[in-house]
Amino acid sequence: MKWHVFPTGPMCSLRRVLMMWLLPLFLLVGVGSAAVTYWSYCKMVGMFLDDQMQQLAEALSTNDIPQPVPQTLDRVQHWGAYVVQTWAPDGTLQVNSAPEILVPLQEDAGFHNVEIGDRSWRILTVPPAKAGGHTVQVVQSENFRSKLAAERAGAAIAPFLLMLPLAMLVLWGVARAISRALQDIGRQAAQQDEHHIAELATRNVPEEIVPLVSSFNTLLRRLRDAFATQRRFVQDAAHELRTPIAAIGLQVENMRNDMNCPAAEARFQHLEAGVRRAQRLVDQLLRLSKQESAGADGPAIVDLRAQLRESMNTLIGLADQRNIDLGLVAPEPASSPIPLTCAAGDLRSLLDNLIENALRYTPEGGVVDVRVLREQGCIAVEVVDTGPGIPQELLPRVFDRFFRVPGNGTNGSGLGLAIAQAAAQRSGMLLTLRNREDRSGLIARVEAVA
Repeated sequence: MKWHVFPTGPMCSLRRVLMMWLLPLFLLVGVGSAAVTYWSYCKMVGMFLDDQMQQLAEALSTNDIPQPVPQTLDRVQHWGAYVVQTWAPDGTLQVNSAPEILVPLQEDAGFHNVEIGDRSWRILTVPPAKAGGHTVQVVQSENFRSKLAAERAGAAIAPFLLMLPLAMLVLWGVARAISRALQDIGRQAAQQDEHHIAELATRNVPEEIVPLVSSFNTLLRRLRDAFATQRRFVQDAAHELRTPIAAIGLQVENMRNDMNCPAAEARFQHLEAGVRRAQRLVDQLLRLSKQESAGADGPAIVDLRAQLRESMNTLIGLADQRNIDLGLVAPEPASSPIPLTCAAGDLRSLLDNLIENALRYTPEGGVVDVRVLREQGCIAVEVVDTGPGIPQELLPRVFDRFFRVPGNGTNGSGLGLAIAQAAAQRSGMLLTLRNREDRSGLIARVEAVA
């Protein structure tokens, strides 16, 4: 199995991988550097103190009988004062600058580390400089030497240890900035839609990411061309079909005056229904192509009450033709506007399709109510009809293009709800359908933030 630097699961993140690899490396380098620095400073302090002991011992060995300054145990232990001892050729102690400290004469010359009781000592033994001379022995507290070395080493590595967390914080900030830059590229790509497809900017993009962004831009250009081709095809096809279908409808209407055969009446009615359905389909395709080619209008403040009245006035003829009671129920006062921030064209397309859909599927003599509700900071519009409703299992599919509920007996195109859903999504609204609980019928609800 091939090993990959990015693990699976929650750890599959550029920032997490950088931190997972670089932070332990920083800690390892920091601890290693601190250890080496501490060891080198301890070694350096020890060599310096040994050199002082060497100079003192050699200077005393040339004197006949040195008289060193007396030292107390406290000065020796806490201040590192040297204890000077001279020994006669016969091995008797002649001089001891600290009588409280009894350190025996070492047999071999040079440096020694000796444990006496609970104390450690660093001892330098220097043999007589001439025949019959005395032996000099210089003693220093090993505890003091270790403490001094630790203090000096600690002072040397303290700035480094203080800078290590700062460096790790800077590393975390850089990793976060890199992650944010990549997330910005992702957000730019996510903001693209079929109406506004723009290439991603390559400015301030890392060199390693430029090929990826360029690939995205190539794909976006292809998508833009594909959507444009699709819209042109739908628009051209709808325009080309509108004229001949209108001519066919006119000829069918003229033929009705010449229909004298009762046996052909039923067939003629089917022909009329088919022509009307084709005309409605062409009209919906034209509306869809205009909506997609123009895209969403720029957001603006739209009066929802005025738009509802305009849509209802446009469709009042269809309501009268089918003897349907079409009414508006809105909050009082009736003259005050209900502002919404959205695209005016999308809002009109949404309301027109929902109201027209309700009028066409409601039986003659039914009721279609358009309600405006204010609920918890939101404005909702409900189009309530007394039609047959939609089977519960088919509700998720009615927003698909060209899908028609089987067995409803209405000549529809299957595009009305698809157009309404697309307009709602572009305007940031939520369109839902549910069947009425009090009786048969459907409630189409649109929610928007006020």
